[in-house]
Amino acid sequence: MRKKILTAMMAFGLTVGTLSACTGLQVKTENGAYISGRTLEFGIFLPTSAISVPRNYSFVGNTPKGEGKKWKTKYASIGVMIGSDKIILDGINEKGLTCGMFYLPGYASYPETTKQNQDISMSTSDFNQWVLSQFKNVDEVKKAIQNGEVAFSKVLTPGFPPEVQPFHFLISDKSGKSIVVEPINGKLVVSDDPVGVLTNSPTFDWHMTNLKNYVNLRAVNAKPITINGETFDALGQGTGMLGLPGDFTPPSRFIRAVAFSATAIPEKNAQRGAYQVFHLLNNFDIPVGVARTVHNGVTYSDYTMLTTVRDSQNMKFYYTTYDDQSIKMLDLNKMDKNAKEIKVLSTASKQEYIDVSEQLK
Repeated sequence: MRKKILTAMMAFGLTVGTLSACTGLQVKTENGAYISGRTLEFGIFLPTSAISVPRNYSFVGNTPKGEGKKWKTKYASIGVMIGSDKIILDGINEKGLTCGMFYLPGYASYPETTKQNQDISMSTSDFNQWVLSQFKNVDEVKKAIQNGEVAFSKVLTPGFPPEVQPFHFLISDKSGKSIVVEPINGKLVVSDDPVGVLTNSPTFDWHMTNLKNYVNLRAVNAKPITINGETFDALGQGTGMLGLPGDFTPPSRFIRAVAFSATAIPEKNAQRGAYQVFHLLNNFDIPVGVARTVHNGVTYSDYTMLTTVRDSQNMKFYYTTYDDQSIKMLDLNKMDKNAKEIKVLSTASKQEYIDVSEQLK
């Protein structure tokens, strides 16, 4: 299996940037809980696993010159990993801080690793784990970055195709604050994210400017209009959202994610909020075949491999997969936060149909 995956990755190579359509968003419940979630898309199968990382676990950042930044985890965390590298690429920690990495092809750029910055350098996948294991809120993350405590290195990401991967990050905390971290022109740029949404390229500031093209969108239906004495009623529901883009490009998904999360009616509690986020993210579910590219005669089809939801109030992490839409849950409160080892569980499973024929009355 590993050999087949590696072969596919090498063949996929340069086309990977065009097939990575992740979407992230956030909602607030009536009781003040913030629930966030995201989809994970890719054009080839990548094995994923659920993972728990305890406190006081040692990590070392990867660089082209060897070992980089070293740290021990302050906070336990749960989430998902890709391949065999035991690092959380999307997850939540015991303080309710969430962090996820999203593709940023064509815009991400990383500095050269030197003797001067090697001791603070790490890979992009290391960064996600560093954030979750060291900080309790976005203000702490922002301060650490602004103080120059971390730098990215041009290294391969285990589990991904064999080229330096372009990523940016959406980080949110228990209070609902969100920031986006992007490696632009070799520097880490931190932007406040008041809408709690992120997709892919272009950069976050472009997406925020593009929102101004859709200020007419409303959840409430448009009223009938009268022209020369003739009244025109709507053909059906949804007229307030006329003009909402429906394609799978990053700009269109960003607009839809803001529109859906901003107009969502708050659920009563966090558990209901988690269901709501899954329903919202269903609008971004990409089935095999509708978004594809052909490279060297081989067709690669982007699809939603994984959907994750994080409950920052109760520190729960939910997920579904393409092959199994039943919701699985990891409860951080039930794990041994001071365990000595990282624990892993493959997300691979096949959904079974439930036969209710005999329940008919």
